[in-house]
Amino acid sequence: MDATTKLENGYMIRPMSKIRRNMQVTPQDEAFMRLKPRKAVPHEFVLDAIAVVSPRTNPMFGCLAVYVEDKIVLILRDRRTKTADNGVWLATTEEHHESLRREFPSMRSIRLFGSKVTGWQVLPAEAPDFEETALHACELILAGDPRIGKVPKGRRAAKAGVKSGQKSLRTKARGGD
Repeated sequence: MDATTKLENGYMIRPMSKIRRNMQVTPQDEAFMRLKPRKAVPHEFVLDAIAVVSPRTNPMFGCLAVYVEDKIVLILRDRRTKTADNGVWLATTEEHHESLRREFPSMRSIRLFGSKVTGWQVLPAEAPDFEETALHACELILAGDPRIGKVPKGRRAAKAGVKSGQKSLRTKARGGD
């Protein structure tokens, strides 16, 4: 046994190595230290409610966009500033506002967008029935209600090109017919 090892109760004990204070920082260490902690998912119960349709999410404008297949269906928002529009944003069109408002009396236009009427409507988080109405919106999404969800413009144009007989850039790049 060398001088740095002691036998105590059958265990080998070695003294701790010295702490190196001037260690070099590798680029991987720097990248790791710069990573921001992941933000909490706002109104996560909504994602749980539609999990069976395998929604995917994407950060958008400090919120969380929710997609089902090729449609954006919701945006989940819970910000510390300008809280009036926190809640669940429904992707819809103006023609469906009236019928949706009958099902969601607290639904309103998003104030951040000004007085312009857009397809986006919000189920406000401050409404007393917020969770109940958000879950009802989830039920409509699961049922395939055509009033909720829009194919984003970029995807609409890409699909229209493929439908009209044009080859997509991806197909051309692969050398496809």
